[in-house]
Amino acid sequence: MPASAPKLPKPDWIRVRFPAGGRYGEIIQVLRSHDLRTVCEEADCPNIGECFNAGEATFIILGEACTRSCGFCSVSSGRPQGVDLLEPVRLAQTIELLALDYAVITSVNRDDLEDGGASIWAATIRAIRHRVPNCRIEVLTPDFEGNWDALKAVVDAKPFVYNHNIETVPRLYRHVRPKAIYERSLELLSMVKRFDPTITTKSGIMVGLGESLDEVAKTMADLRAHDCDLLTVGQYLQPDAKHLPVAHYWPLDEYDKIKAIGTQLGFKHVEAGPLVRSSYHAGEQARAASALPFEELDA
Repeated sequence: MPASAPKLPKPDWIRVRFPAGGRYGEIIQVLRSHDLRTVCEEADCPNIGECFNAGEATFIILGEACTRSCGFCSVSSGRPQGVDLLEPVRLAQTIELLALDYAVITSVNRDDLEDGGASIWAATIRAIRHRVPNCRIEVLTPDFEGNWDALKAVVDAKPFVYNHNIETVPRLYRHVRPKAIYERSLELLSMVKRFDPTITTKSGIMVGLGESLDEVAKTMADLRAHDCDLLTVGQYLQPDAKHLPVAHYWPLDEYDKIKAIGTQLGFKHVEAGPLVRSSYHAGEQARAASALPFEELDA
């Protein structure tokens, strides 16, 4: 769909509540006092109110500027500044202060760094584990441009769940993710399992950019062929006029079909719905993938 196409009206099932109440204000205040940010804010997540009030947040590290400019993403792109070596400690302190038992960490792409920021990723995981030993850590990382030594540094720090989003179907990659490579993202998930078979792997797909259900099913099959355990599928929502327009709003029954396909393919859990995002109900997804409750896993 060309950028000048008329904007599609949102259907009735796309309804986002204004974030307020509960722990929302508390978490915002803590983030500001520790000079930290969440992707919930940066990416205009529609679930920010629900997640913050439930004491859940997805923290974003390695600065404000992303070295890539994907057509779907509202995170700022540009020339990044240096690396903040104290960021891992501040983030660990924040997680302790908020008493989180499950934390999701993501980052901007840092293609300007030799290791893509992997050393900060590893330091962040270790700092959280040192400060809050019982906190489960889910990471959502870039592709590190295929630098598997950098990937191994993150895997060796032992996150509980390793997430890397495939985002869309291969036919749309050049349009949606011009600096990414579909096969490289699949290989990354396989490499995580090669480095540590005990880590749960996860990925996510956006729908509404012009893909078909058959293409989504094929992408899901590719993910399972690369040993991906968990999957999230949600509707793409255009952040503003500068970003890719929505080509189609998927009706609710299509998500039921996606869940059925995921079950047939052997995913341990598929979270699919219009407002589902990568970290939506992340702790619950991880529990669903575990044969034992977290308490027994810690025993």
